[in-house]
Parts: sequence; structure tokens; C-alpha cells
Amino acid sequence: MTLKTQVLIIGGGITGTAIARDLALRGVHSILIDRSHINAGASGANHGVLHSGARYTASDPESSRECMEENALLKKLAPHCIENTGGLYVAVKEDDEKYLAEFPHQCAKCGVPCDPLDIKDVLEMEPALSKDIIAAYRTEDSSIDPFRVSYENLAYAIKCGHVFMPYTEVKGFDIGNHKIQSVQVKDVLTGREQTIEAEEIVNAAGAWVGQVAALANASIEILYSKGTLLVTHSRLAHHMLLRLRPPSDGDVLASGGTVSILGPSSVRLTSPDGIKPTVEEVDHIINQGVPIVPSLKQSRFIRAFSGVRPLIAKKKAEGTTDDRKISRGFDLIDHSADGVDNFQTIAGGKLSIFRLMAERVSDQICVRLKIDAPCQTRHEPLPSTLNGEWTEPGLSPKTWLENQRPDDIILCECEMVPQSAVQTILNNSAIQKDPVLLHNIGARSRIGKGACQGTYCGLRLTAHLYGQGAFHQNRGITDLKHFTNTRWKGQRAVLFGEQLKQAELQEAMYCGLFDLELP
Repeated sequence: MTLKTQVLIIGGGITGTAIARDLALRGVHSILIDRSHINAGASGANHGVLHSGARYTASDPESSRECMEENALLKKLAPHCIENTGGLYVAVKEDDEKYLAEFPHQCAKCGVPCDPLDIKDVLEMEPALSKDIIAAYRTEDSSIDPFRVSYENLAYAIKCGHVFMPYTEVKGFDIGNHKIQSVQVKDVLTGREQTIEAEEIVNAAGAWVGQVAALANASIEILYSKGTLLVTHSRLAHHMLLRLRPPSDGDVLASGGTVSILGPSSVRLTSPDGIKPTVEEVDHIINQGVPIVPSLKQSRFIRAFSGVRPLIAKKKAEGTTDDRKISRGFDLIDHSADGVDNFQTIAGGKLSIFRLMAERVSDQICVRLKIDAPCQTRHEPLPSTLNGEWTEPGLSPKTWLENQRPDDIILCECEMVPQSAVQTILNNSAIQKDPVLLHNIGARSRIGKGACQGTYCGLRLTAHLYGQGAFHQNRGITDLKHFTNTRWKGQRAVLFGEQLKQAELQEAMYCGLFDLELP
């Protein structure tokens, strides 16, 4: 079977979905494919900070200005995806005094808003902060929900007739006359093979852009930098808290919704596949965070997760071995020099500038297709739909209490996700075809994200789906094991204190009571 489109987008992260919407607004048809699902890479494994630009003023002024401009734009265009927390950059006694003294001047040079605050006022705003802080500045850093952004972008594109194909992997390119004539793809779950013909092909595969480019005999050198983050049981601060020193390990406590996320780390890898957090990383990150938030030493962490930053090797400064000194800028690579005229790669970048990256890609596509259609995402608001609504922390209990429906059973007590929320997600035509239901209902909601990490809601959701006829025979048990494994792998590195007790309870229930062998 052969599918035809104007543009094939490879990679369903936040940039790929944003490209799909940008093209839809210009009247250009696309097919978006991903070998897993939405935000399966770095777009779903980050701390959700919409950067103000302050973090990069000294090391990467260009990225700093891009973050500042996109921060202001997105707050106007997608307010339903953003919690405007504001940021606090704070320093303690052992921090670099020279960096501290230059910080406001560096921000001013880049045009990044940065206001000094009185220490007494800061401690009243954020009681969890150390009493030893010596300086504090307020910035425009905020919390952004990358899943909701991607689902909203994708929902708009699908509404306009565009196609999304999850679990679809590129197997090869048929190249002739300096163009990719067709793309061979394979459904990784069923093994079914198809051909896609497109006038233009975009490689937006994140950490895997080099592997995709190699299929067209093009070479992109990507450096893989692993970052690990820890999720707290409850929210520890109102603002984004960032340590006032050059970017380093454990220097961000990102607060959004009902939790805080501590990290990140930076570890060079040789491959972006099969990554997981380690106990050593967890201990190191907590120790680095304690000087600004002492209560982290006693806090309960319910999960750890890791993502891979795809850094562009050519942006590496001569002689440096520190990945944090590599630019967070992006490159739009035209592969005409590699002998393929209808193929381009978008590499590098950050979550905060996804819209800008999509705009640059779409601009180039329109030039190549000779379509006169300017970018609209710079001024057109991102519509709010039910496709991403249930990813918002705290929404479910509010909605459930307001509706007061006695038959609307709570399926997830930790996050108060009711049966009606799950049914809304199930009514989405895209998920009805999804072969990994529990995991993707969890990705579209707060199911499994609370303290029990799916212990109770996994079983309740499975039973509900059997009752709805979504599961038959052993499919639900297989799906439950997959769902449990995705939650379990994030707990392994934080199994101490209360979370260890929680894991032992889960093992007793699943293995002892239900005789389910967990991975």
C-alpha cells in the first residue's frame, strides 16, 4: 500500500507535532510518523521549564534571546498549556561571586527581564528555601506542559485532514534523481510494511536524527547527553527555583501542577537507546539541590526519569569536555549537499523554542514547494481541545467535584482521575486504534502519575476497559504488565523511605495476590 502526501515528518516529539500544525495552518498536507508515540523521547523526558533565557545569558546569548522571545509569545498564544509561576534565581554562600555579580548585567545585555529581590521577601514567598541564600532575582521562567502542547498541535493537524501514524519506523529511502522518491516504513507492532511518497521529507527525530539521516547517506554528528530528573511526592515551591551559578547538576527545582521536579544531570552517552536513571545519579542530584532547598534531604521522591539531549557536535567549543558548554541552539540542515534535494533535518534546540524551530522548517518547505504562505503560529492562538485537557495536574478533582455525579467512579485516587475522564480519552478516534491502551491513556491523563505509580489505578483501569469491551481475553493482562513496567522502571532508582514501602505493597498485590509476574 502506498500513501501520498506533500510532507512526511519523521518524529512525533514537540517539534514534529508543531511542524504538523504550522503546515496545516499554511494549507500544506503532512503525514507524521513516530516509531513509538507522542513525546517518547526528550519531549516527554524534561522538567517542563519554559525558560526565560536567564540560564543561558553567559554561555549562549543567542539561545538566551530565542528563549526570551518564545517565552513571551507562548504565554500569549498557549496560556492553557502554561502555569506562569515565575522564576527565582538564588545563590548561597559557596556560589561563584563573580558569576553572581555579572548575572544582572548579562541578562540586561540579552534583554532578559531580571529583578533583584530582598532576601526577607524571598523567604516569605518560598519558605522551603535555605536561610543561607545571599542573593535572589526574579525572572520570567514558567512551567509548560509538553504533552498538552503536542496533543493540541496534533489535534489541530488531524482536524485539518493530516495523518498521524504511531509505532511506525522508517526502514529505508528509495533515492533517485537527487530526491527521496519514496520511504519504506514498518509498523513495529504488527510488522506490516507500507510505502509513503512525499514531495518533502523532514527529519525531526530528536536524538535519532543521525540514524535517520544515515538512511539517506547523510552524516550528522550528534552528541548524546543524558539528563536525569526526580519527581517529588508533593509540590515544594510556588516558583521555578534555579541556582544562581553556571548551569550544573541538580540546580533546578521545577514546580508545576502538584509536584516538583529536581535535576538535571549531564552524562555523555554513546547511544540514545535503553537509558535509565541510576541510584548514584539520584544521590548526586539530591545532594546538589539540598543547599538551596534543605527539605530535599527528607523529601519523598516517587519517580526518576532520564532523557537524552541531542547536541550538535559542531557547536562544541574547542577543547571542552563539558556538555553544558555546548550551544543549545538548533540547526536546520539542507541535505542537498549530500545529494538529496527534498530532505532536511532539524537538530538540537530546546523545549522552549519548539515553535520557532517548526516555523523555520515550515518556511523552508514552503520555499521548496513554491507555496506563498507565511507562518501563522506567531500570532494564531493554539486552540484548547479535549485531546490534551486531562494532562493538567489538579484538573480531575476540580471537574469531578463540580459535576457531582455519584456514578462517576474514581479510577485513580492519587490524582483523582474519574471514569468520565478516561471515557473522554477513549472517545478520541486516534486512541481507539492504539494497541497499547493503558500506557497511552496514562500519557494523556494523570493516571499512574501519583504516589502509588499505578499500583491501584492500573488494576482499576484494566477492569474498566474490560467492562467497556476495549479488552478481550489476555490483552488486558499483557497491557497491564507493559503499563506497570513503564511505571516501575522509574521507581528503581528512588526506592528508599516511603517509596520503598509503596513498591513492596505493589509487589505483594501483583505477584502475591494476582499471581502476575512483573518485569
